[in-house]
Amino acid sequence: MGQQQEEKQLPWVPLEKMEQLEQIMERSRQRPQLIYKHSATCGISSMVLRSFNASLDPQWDCDMYFLTIQANRGLSREVEASFGVRHESPQLLILRQGETIFHTSHGAIAHADLTSYIK
Repeated sequence: MGQQQEEKQLPWVPLEKMEQLEQIMERSRQRPQLIYKHSATCGISSMVLRSFNASLDPQWDCDMYFLTIQANRGLSREVEASFGVRHESPQLLILRQGETIFHTSHGAIAHADLTSYIK
C-alpha cells in the first residue's frame, strides 16, 4: 500500500493590480505583509522560490503576495517606488505599519530568518 504525498498548499495571493498596493499598505498596520517578486525566466529565482516555499512556517501571521515581474513590470516598478527598495529579482519585502521593515534578494531569501519580522 503506497502513501500519497500531500501537496503543500501555499498561501500566496497574486499581486497583479496597482490597487492592491494601497490595500497592502493599509493591512500592514494590522499585521505584517510579505511581497515576493519573482522572475519567471530566471533559474536562480525558481530555485530560491522552491527553497523559500519549503521553509514557510504555517505559524507566520502575515499576508503573502506573489508578484511575477514579467507579467507585471509596471507594478514591480511601483513596488520599488512605493516602498523605497531598489528592484532586484528575486526579492522579498516585509512591511509593517506602512514601512518596509526588511528586504533581501537572491540566495539570501532562502537563508533569512523571518521569525522576528512575522509574529
